[in-house]
Amino acid sequence: MKAVIFKKTGGIENLEYTNMPKPKPKRGEILIKVKACALNHLDLWILTGAVAPQISMPHILGCDIAGEIAEIGKGVRGLPLGKRVVIAPGIRGGKSPHYKLGVWDSLSPEYQIVGLQNNGGYAEYAVVPAENVIPVSNKLTHEEWASIPLVFLTAWHMLITHAQLQKGETVLIQAAGSGIGSAAIQIAKYRGARIITTVGNDSKINFAKKLGADHVINYKKNDFFSEVKNITNNQGVDVAFEHIGPETMQKSILCLKKKGRLVHCGVTSGTSTQIDLRYLYMNQITLQGSFMGGQKELLEVLRLVEKGKLRPVVDKVFALPQAADALQHMIDRKNFGKIILKP
Repeated sequence: MKAVIFKKTGGIENLEYTNMPKPKPKRGEILIKVKACALNHLDLWILTGAVAPQISMPHILGCDIAGEIAEIGKGVRGLPLGKRVVIAPGIRGGKSPHYKLGVWDSLSPEYQIVGLQNNGGYAEYAVVPAENVIPVSNKLTHEEWASIPLVFLTAWHMLITHAQLQKGETVLIQAAGSGIGSAAIQIAKYRGARIITTVGNDSKINFAKKLGADHVINYKKNDFFSEVKNITNNQGVDVAFEHIGPETMQKSILCLKKKGRLVHCGVTSGTSTQIDLRYLYMNQITLQGSFMGGQKELLEVLRLVEKGKLRPVVDKVFALPQAADALQHMIDRKNFGKIILKP
């Protein structure tokens, strides 16, 4: 099969489009014919070596997979060949007490992510555990289905499970044009919140408003901290949705009102930052880390997508050999929504 691989960590120049052996499903596994695979910043973190787990080489990235069932391993029942499916990106561990909850799956010591500890969807075929295979309808294209799992699951886990965002609250969502930002706006709007978001250029403002944002700040033209204070009459926001890292973290905290909550999931701009601890304790701020989410949450997201309450946002589709160009498109922050690779 054709695949995009890398043999050592580094930049996108390390990616190679080549032939790889077609994988064979073991017991309890399913072979997926990949029809679309969405990019994530996680892919860049893995490629550059920013994440901790040791990975085998050569390695295939990609956790957001949509496609069709091509082959079924022993012991798998109820999933027919050719069925349209989307893949849950988190592989749950079986020995953790959190396993059956469907919400805190990622706390399991055995938890893995498709495309991180194992090969992913930057290929014509991918093997995944049968329990990660979720049948879907024909209401969306493969590209749209692939745009859902990681970002909507993560945003749901952050806003609903962690921050417990309530109707009428105000939330600051960083980077509306990112996949997770565009998902978070929709989830916050579904929850009935007032949404302030940021973009890097004016061309993204209308896109953000169409998704449900009430106020959109071009952070390259205006200081987003000052703008948030103006919009909220110096009160600040109830919740800050933070996934950028040190570039925005300190100001996001300062945007919070007293007893505000910040929930954080990403290291796009770096892995360490400085925080004035006095502001935290004097204003009784809550900081929450968030990682992925549970399969129960993903199933709820997919149910809302099927009902038309949430919708994936596809920015641009690249052919599989253009994986490096696709990642560069994301690095340059040119996208609004998800970037897709199509084998």
